[in-house]
Amino acid sequence: MKSFDLLVVGDANPDVVVGPLRGPLEFGQREQLVEHAGLVLGGSAAIMACGAARLGLRVAFAGRVGDDPAGVFVREALAGRGVDVGFLVTDPVLPTPLTTVVTAGDGDRAILTAPGCLTATGPEDVPRELIAASRHVHAASFFLMPRLARSLASVFGLARETGATTSLDTNDDPAGCWDHELLDPVVKFTDFLLPNAAEAHALSGEPEPAAAAALLAGRGPTVVVKDGANGALACAGAELSRAPAVSVDPVDTVGAGDSFDAGFVAATLRGLDLRSALTVAVACGSLSTRAHGGTAAQPTWDEARAAIRADSPGIPPCANAPNTAEYPGTSETPRTSDTRSRT
Repeated sequence: MKSFDLLVVGDANPDVVVGPLRGPLEFGQREQLVEHAGLVLGGSAAIMACGAARLGLRVAFAGRVGDDPAGVFVREALAGRGVDVGFLVTDPVLPTPLTTVVTAGDGDRAILTAPGCLTATGPEDVPRELIAASRHVHAASFFLMPRLARSLASVFGLARETGATTSLDTNDDPAGCWDHELLDPVVKFTDFLLPNAAEAHALSGEPEPAAAAALLAGRGPTVVVKDGANGALACAGAELSRAPAVSVDPVDTVGAGDSFDAGFVAATLRGLDLRSALTVAVACGSLSTRAHGGTAAQPTWDEARAAIRADSPGIPPCANAPNTAEYPGTSETPRTSDTRSRT
C-alpha cells in the first residue's frame, strides 16, 4: 500500500483577501473602504491539498516557501489541516510568495502576486521516492513556476511509471502566452486536465466550454471544465458529462476551483465514475464559497454528499475515519518540523 493517496505539487502562500470593492480600484493615493479583510492560506496547490485532506485523503505537499514568517504561516496552516509538509522545502534566499486578492461585488476578483521562491521551484523539490509513494500526483499554477513547468513532463512520466495517475490545473498565465511548446509535453502524461471555462478557452481557442473540452481531450487527457454558475462538464474521448451547480449563498469564491479539483480527485480515487466524480467536485467547489478564504468552508465527504441532489448518482459514504475531530487528514502525524533548505 502506498503511503499517500495524493501528492500535490505547486504554490503555497499567504493570501490577503480584501473586498468586496464596490467600484474600480483607484490610484492617486485614494483610500477605499471594504467590508472584509483576512489573512488566509492561499495558492491553488495549497488550497487543493487542504480540500483533499478535508475529504479524507492522505495528502503530501511538495513545493517551496521562504525562510520568513510567511513561510512559517504556510507550513503551520497546511499541517493544521492534515497535509504532510515533510517535503515542503525552505528556500534559504528567496521569500515566500505573497498574494493580495481584491474581490468585487459580482464575485469577480483581481489577483496580485509577488512570486518569490516560486521561480526557484524545480524538479529537485519533488523527490522520486515521494512520487513512488503516491497514488495520484496533482500539479497547479503551471505558469507561475517556469523551472518546474519545463520538467513537469518528467515528473508526471515518473508518476505514470510508478503506477500513479496525474492531474493538472494550469490556472491563469499572467503573461497571457499560454505556451503550448511548454505545456504540450506535460499534457501527454496528464490523465485529468482541470481548467475553468476561461482557461479552457485560452488553451484551445474555442469560446464554448464543451467545444474547448472536446478539442483538448483530443490531445489525450480527460478534460474537466469548471463553469461557475453553470456547474461543470467533462469530456473523455467521445463521452461528455455535465453536472449542475449546487445552490449556495456565496460569501467568497476564492479557491472554489481548487476545492472542485480536490473533490474530483478524491471521488476518482474512490473509484467513482466520471459523472459521479464531476457531481462531487461541483458540490465541493460550491460549498467552499460559504466563508471567506479558500479553506475555511471546504466540506467533508459526507457534507458534499448531503449537498448533492437526490436524483444524482449514488455517492457512497466516507470510508475513511477522520484523523482529528475537525479535519480528516493523513493517517500519520504531519511532519511539521522538517524545514529542509535547498538552493
